[in-house]
Amino acid sequence: MSRRPVIGITSYVEPAGWAVWRDVPAALVPHAYVRAVTAAGGRAVVLPPDDADADVLRVLDGLLLAGGADVGPERYGEPADPRTESRPDRDAGELALLTAALAADLPVLGVCRGMQLLAVAHGGALHQHLPDVVGHEGHRPAPGVYGSHPVRFAAGSLAGAVMAGVERVNSYHHQGVADPGGLAVTGWADDGVVEAVEDPARRFLLGVQWHPENEADPRPVAALVRAAARPGDTVRADPRERPARPRPSVASG
Repeated sequence: MSRRPVIGITSYVEPAGWAVWRDVPAALVPHAYVRAVTAAGGRAVVLPPDDADADVLRVLDGLLLAGGADVGPERYGEPADPRTESRPDRDAGELALLTAALAADLPVLGVCRGMQLLAVAHGGALHQHLPDVVGHEGHRPAPGVYGSHPVRFAAGSLAGAVMAGVERVNSYHHQGVADPGGLAVTGWADDGVVEAVEDPARRFLLGVQWHPENEADPRPVAALVRAAARPGDTVRADPRERPARPRPSVASG
């Protein structure tokens, strides 16, 4: 029986409703993330915020940092803008997971907030309200409405290989990467907003500012699953895939 790579997806804790229940605090994530991982041949595991330890990485093959609320500006040494809405529990839990994942060179994909968290974890900083920088609301046109805009990628980059032939992406965010820290910027929107960051020295570390899980062909998610696969695993093939280095063991803590 073939084995599927196990991908941990970080989640929200938000009031939710179902059946007779209303406004119940729930650990949740849009099913589009799970669907994208499953379609690529992976096994999705939803991870609620928890900063006690990162032991769960022992059973994961890859980590997907999902989108959501703003990263707390205290994480990059700035006072909060009145329009910033952070979730300290997510920041603490996800940074604990990310720190351990980086130490183990576990494949990591950051989506929207997840990309911003990658930048902050590598010593970078964020624009707390993009419209003040770019002069328009195109990256989040209205509540619950995704924007669409042109994108370009650096030649020879992981982002460029994964997204070969793609010229437009969707988006829903009001913050963006101002300083990528130790990461390389390899994707840009037509207004200059950072759309992709990566670390070429790692087995797979990619951040994307858009929401690939909502695309018909969620290439970054599929690339994560392929990078996380162990010998003998069956996943969706892609001729653009970079050879993966051997997977190291994950230490506790």
